[in-house]
Amino acid sequence: MQKKINVDPLIKPKYEELIEQPVVIRVRRFSESSCADFADQMNRAINSGQPFIPIIIDSYGGQVYSLLEMISKIQNCELPCHTIVESKAMSCGAILFAMGKKRFMSPNATLMLHEVSSTSFGKIEEIKADAKETDRLNSMLFRMMAKNCGKKSDFFLKLVHSRNHADCYMGAEEAKKLSICTDIGVPRMSIDISVSYKLEFKNQ
Repeated sequence: MQKKINVDPLIKPKYEELIEQPVVIRVRRFSESSCADFADQMNRAINSGQPFIPIIIDSYGGQVYSLLEMISKIQNCELPCHTIVESKAMSCGAILFAMGKKRFMSPNATLMLHEVSSTSFGKIEEIKADAKETDRLNSMLFRMMAKNCGKKSDFFLKLVHSRNHADCYMGAEEAKKLSICTDIGVPRMSIDISVSYKLEFKNQ
Protein backbone atom coordinates (compact mmCIF):
# COMPACT_ATOMS: atom_id res chain seq x y z
CA MET A 1 0.00 0.00 0.00
CA GLN A 2 1.35 3.40 -0.98
CA LYS A 3 1.19 6.57 1.07
CA LYS A 4 0.66 9.97 -0.54
CA ILE A 5 1.43 13.01 1.60
CA ASN A 6 0.18 16.38 0.36
CA VAL A 7 2.00 19.22 2.11
CA ASP A 8 1.01 22.85 1.69
CA PRO A 9 4.00 24.74 0.17
CA LEU A 10 3.59 27.36 2.90
CA ILE A 11 4.79 24.78 5.41
CA LYS A 12 8.57 24.95 5.58
CA PRO A 13 9.57 22.20 8.06
CA LYS A 14 9.69 18.60 6.87
CA TYR A 15 6.36 16.89 7.35
CA GLU A 16 8.06 14.24 9.51
CA GLU A 17 8.60 16.97 12.10
CA LEU A 18 4.92 17.95 12.06
CA ILE A 19 3.08 14.67 12.44
CA GLU A 20 3.49 11.25 13.97
CA GLN A 21 3.98 8.72 11.19
CA PRO A 22 0.78 6.68 10.67
CA VAL A 23 1.01 3.05 11.73
CA VAL A 24 0.53 0.44 9.00
CA ILE A 25 0.62 -3.09 10.44
CA ARG A 26 2.13 -5.92 8.40
CA VAL A 27 1.39 -9.54 9.27
CA ARG A 28 3.58 -12.30 7.85
CA ARG A 29 3.61 -14.90 10.63
CA PHE A 30 1.24 -16.17 13.28
CA SER A 31 3.33 -17.00 16.34
CA GLU A 32 3.65 -15.83 19.92
CA SER A 33 6.37 -13.32 19.02
CA SER A 34 4.52 -11.91 15.98
CA CYS A 35 1.35 -11.72 18.09
CA ALA A 36 3.16 -9.61 20.70
CA ASP A 37 4.46 -7.33 17.94
CA PHE A 38 0.92 -7.06 16.51
CA ALA A 39 -0.39 -5.96 19.92
CA ASP A 40 2.36 -3.32 20.25
CA GLN A 41 1.60 -1.89 16.81
CA MET A 42 -2.13 -1.83 17.52
CA ASN A 43 -1.47 0.20 20.68
CA ARG A 44 0.77 2.58 18.75
CA ALA A 45 -1.90 3.07 16.09
CA ILE A 46 -4.64 3.71 18.67
CA ASN A 47 -2.52 6.37 20.36
CA SER A 48 -1.28 7.99 17.15
CA GLY A 49 -4.45 9.95 16.40
CA GLN A 50 -5.00 8.27 13.03
CA PRO A 51 -8.65 7.52 12.20
CA PHE A 52 -8.21 3.90 11.03
CA ILE A 53 -5.67 1.07 11.04
CA PRO A 54 -4.51 -0.57 7.79
CA ILE A 55 -3.42 -4.20 8.24
CA ILE A 56 -1.47 -5.67 5.33
CA ILE A 57 -1.39 -9.48 5.30
CA ASP A 58 1.22 -11.49 3.39
CA SER A 59 1.29 -14.91 5.01
CA TYR A 60 1.19 -18.67 4.54
CA GLY A 61 -0.42 -19.05 7.98
CA GLY A 62 0.73 -20.25 11.38
CA GLN A 63 -0.55 -20.90 14.90
CA VAL A 64 -4.31 -20.72 15.37
CA TYR A 65 -4.17 -19.46 18.97
CA SER A 66 -2.03 -16.51 17.84
CA LEU A 67 -4.65 -15.82 15.16
CA LEU A 68 -7.36 -15.78 17.82
CA GLU A 69 -5.47 -13.19 19.85
CA MET A 70 -5.03 -10.97 16.79
CA ILE A 71 -8.74 -11.27 16.00
CA SER A 72 -9.55 -10.30 19.58
CA LYS A 73 -7.39 -7.17 19.23
CA ILE A 74 -9.26 -6.19 16.06
CA GLN A 75 -12.71 -6.87 17.52
CA ASN A 76 -11.97 -4.81 20.63
CA CYS A 77 -10.24 -1.95 18.84
CA GLU A 78 -11.93 1.46 18.99
CA LEU A 79 -10.69 2.27 15.48
CA PRO A 80 -11.88 0.56 12.28
CA CYS A 81 -9.32 -1.97 11.05
CA HIS A 82 -9.11 -2.42 7.27
CA THR A 83 -7.31 -5.48 5.91
CA ILE A 84 -5.32 -5.58 2.66
CA VAL A 85 -3.84 -8.48 0.66
CA GLU A 86 -1.42 -7.60 -2.10
CA SER A 87 0.04 -11.08 -2.63
CA LYS A 88 -1.26 -13.97 -0.50
CA ALA A 89 -3.27 -14.68 2.62
CA MET A 90 -3.46 -18.36 3.40
CA SER A 91 -4.82 -20.39 6.30
CA CYS A 92 -4.70 -18.09 9.36
CA GLY A 93 -3.91 -15.19 7.02
CA ALA A 94 -7.15 -15.65 5.07
CA ILE A 95 -9.25 -15.68 8.22
CA LEU A 96 -7.53 -12.59 9.62
CA PHE A 97 -8.13 -10.86 6.29
CA ALA A 98 -11.84 -11.68 6.55
CA MET A 99 -12.05 -9.94 9.93
CA GLY A 100 -11.37 -6.46 8.56
CA LYS A 101 -14.11 -3.84 8.33
CA LYS A 102 -13.15 -3.12 4.72
CA ARG A 103 -11.21 -5.87 2.96
CA PHE A 104 -9.08 -4.91 -0.04
CA MET A 105 -7.54 -7.50 -2.34
CA SER A 106 -5.18 -6.96 -5.26
CA PRO A 107 -6.49 -8.43 -8.54
CA ASN A 108 -3.40 -10.68 -8.54
CA ALA A 109 -3.68 -11.85 -4.91
CA THR A 110 -4.62 -15.30 -3.65
CA LEU A 111 -6.58 -16.49 -0.63
CA MET A 112 -6.53 -20.04 0.71
CA LEU A 113 -8.99 -21.39 3.25
CA HIS A 114 -8.82 -24.75 4.95
CA GLU A 115 -9.84 -26.48 8.12
CA VAL A 116 -7.78 -26.17 11.29
CA SER A 117 -5.10 -28.85 11.39
CA SER A 118 -3.25 -30.40 14.31
CA THR A 119 -0.72 -33.11 15.05
CA SER A 120 -1.59 -35.24 18.07
CA PHE A 121 0.52 -37.67 20.09
CA GLY A 122 -0.19 -39.69 23.20
CA LYS A 123 -2.86 -42.05 24.47
CA ILE A 124 -6.15 -42.56 22.66
CA GLU A 125 -8.12 -40.32 25.02
CA GLU A 126 -5.54 -37.53 24.60
CA ILE A 127 -5.83 -37.78 20.83
CA LYS A 128 -9.64 -37.66 21.13
CA ALA A 129 -9.40 -34.53 23.29
CA ASP A 130 -7.11 -32.87 20.74
CA ALA A 131 -9.50 -33.76 17.93
CA LYS A 132 -12.42 -32.28 19.88
CA GLU A 133 -10.49 -29.03 20.46
CA THR A 134 -9.50 -28.84 16.78
CA ASP A 135 -13.15 -29.25 15.78
CA ARG A 136 -14.18 -26.51 18.26
CA LEU A 137 -11.58 -24.09 16.90
CA ASN A 138 -12.50 -24.85 13.31
CA SER A 139 -16.20 -24.23 13.89
CA MET A 140 -15.58 -21.07 15.93
CA LEU A 141 -13.24 -19.47 13.37
CA PHE A 142 -15.46 -20.16 10.36
CA ARG A 143 -18.51 -18.84 12.23
CA MET A 144 -16.67 -15.65 13.24
CA MET A 145 -15.58 -15.21 9.64
CA ALA A 146 -19.15 -15.73 8.37
CA LYS A 147 -20.54 -13.18 10.81
CA ASN A 148 -18.05 -10.47 9.77
CA CYS A 149 -18.68 -11.19 6.07
CA GLY A 150 -22.45 -10.99 6.47
CA LYS A 151 -23.09 -14.68 5.79
CA LYS A 152 -25.05 -17.37 7.59
CA SER A 153 -23.08 -18.90 10.44
CA ASP A 154 -22.41 -22.20 8.64
CA PHE A 155 -21.64 -20.66 5.23
CA PHE A 156 -17.89 -21.30 5.21
CA LEU A 157 -18.21 -24.65 6.97
CA LYS A 158 -20.44 -25.76 4.10
CA LEU A 159 -18.09 -24.21 1.53
CA VAL A 160 -15.12 -26.25 2.76
CA HIS A 161 -17.29 -29.37 2.99
CA SER A 162 -18.48 -28.86 -0.62
CA ARG A 163 -14.85 -28.91 -1.73
CA ASN A 164 -14.18 -32.24 -0.04
CA HIS A 165 -12.38 -30.56 2.88
CA ALA A 166 -9.43 -29.76 0.63
CA ASP A 167 -7.56 -26.45 0.52
CA CYS A 168 -9.79 -23.76 -1.07
CA TYR A 169 -7.75 -21.43 -3.28
CA MET A 170 -9.42 -18.37 -4.75
CA GLY A 171 -8.61 -15.14 -6.52
CA ALA A 172 -10.04 -11.70 -5.90
CA GLU A 173 -13.14 -12.10 -8.08
CA GLU A 174 -14.28 -15.28 -6.34
CA ALA A 175 -13.41 -13.85 -2.92
CA LYS A 176 -15.62 -10.84 -3.66
CA LYS A 177 -18.50 -13.05 -4.81
CA LEU A 178 -18.25 -14.88 -1.49
CA SER A 179 -18.17 -11.50 0.37
CA ILE A 180 -14.74 -12.26 1.85
CA CYS A 181 -13.30 -9.33 -0.10
CA THR A 182 -15.21 -6.02 -0.18
CA ASP A 183 -13.06 -4.20 -2.75
CA ILE A 184 -10.75 -5.38 -5.52
CA GLY A 185 -7.64 -3.22 -5.68
CA VAL A 186 -5.05 -1.81 -3.30
CA PRO A 187 -5.93 1.44 -1.51
CA ARG A 188 -3.59 4.38 -0.98
CA MET A 189 -3.28 6.25 2.29
CA SER A 190 -3.55 9.98 1.64
CA ILE A 191 -2.40 12.51 4.24
CA ASP A 192 -3.14 16.23 3.81
CA ILE A 193 -1.17 18.85 5.74
CA SER A 194 -2.41 22.35 5.04
CA VAL A 195 -2.41 25.98 6.16
CA SER A 196 -5.57 28.09 6.02
CA TYR A 197 -6.03 31.85 6.27
CA LYS A 198 -9.07 33.85 7.23
CA LEU A 199 -9.73 37.55 7.70
CA GLU A 200 -11.38 38.32 11.02
CA PHE A 201 -12.97 41.59 11.98
CA LYS A 202 -14.69 42.44 15.21
CA ASN A 203 -17.07 45.35 14.84
CA GLN A 204 -16.74 47.69 17.82
